[in-house]
Amino acid sequence: MSIHEPEDSRIRRKIERVPPEQVHSAGAFPVATLYEAAGKVGALPCVLKPTATSFQLCGPAVTVDSPGGDNLWIHRALYLALPGDVLVVRVDDAYEHGYWGEIMSTAAKLRGLGGLVIDGGVRDSVLLERIGFPVFARTLCIRGTAKDPRGHGRINFPIVFDDVTICAGDLIVGDHDGLVAIPRLRVAEVVETAIERTEMEEQVIERLNQGESTLSIYGWPEET
Repeated sequence: MSIHEPEDSRIRRKIERVPPEQVHSAGAFPVATLYEAAGKVGALPCVLKPTATSFQLCGPAVTVDSPGGDNLWIHRALYLALPGDVLVVRVDDAYEHGYWGEIMSTAAKLRGLGGLVIDGGVRDSVLLERIGFPVFARTLCIRGTAKDPRGHGRINFPIVFDDVTICAGDLIVGDHDGLVAIPRLRVAEVVETAIERTEMEEQVIERLNQGESTLSIYGWPEET
């Protein structure tokens, strides 16, 4: 039995992913633009921050429902994921552990993965920045984790962050402003809307540079 194939398998190995060309197109836009283009839905909790300000990610989600205080299922997902995939990890509200660090970032980068989003803690923050594998996490924490082969976890099943449900294969995009999850079947539509929105904003900025006000451009009253 390999590390990524437990006896009581709760793993979906075959998932539908966002096509690579759509990933590339979406990655050209800021997260805030994609969020607005999606209809102001899909924003992940703002407590999730990049561990280095330069970190950005964009790729299909491999979802992990990990037991609290245990990271064996994350190791398993690391070797199930394909190049470009983003690991999206829920840790059952057990935030005060360092589920990820230097070794796992090194392994993930060598495998060509696209990043990690974890609603929990990580450690080795200076080394994570040096390695250059994008990590978005709730907090930093030095407490270690167990690796219980009997622990109950799942890979590539839907997970929920606050009011956002993330399914395997959905698009996850992150930059210094935050994170957004876009359902796989909506990505093409959202990208088209993002293009339109960007063009509109460029026109607004041009009008501002010509001396107009935001009130006049948008037709808002100057007085109540």
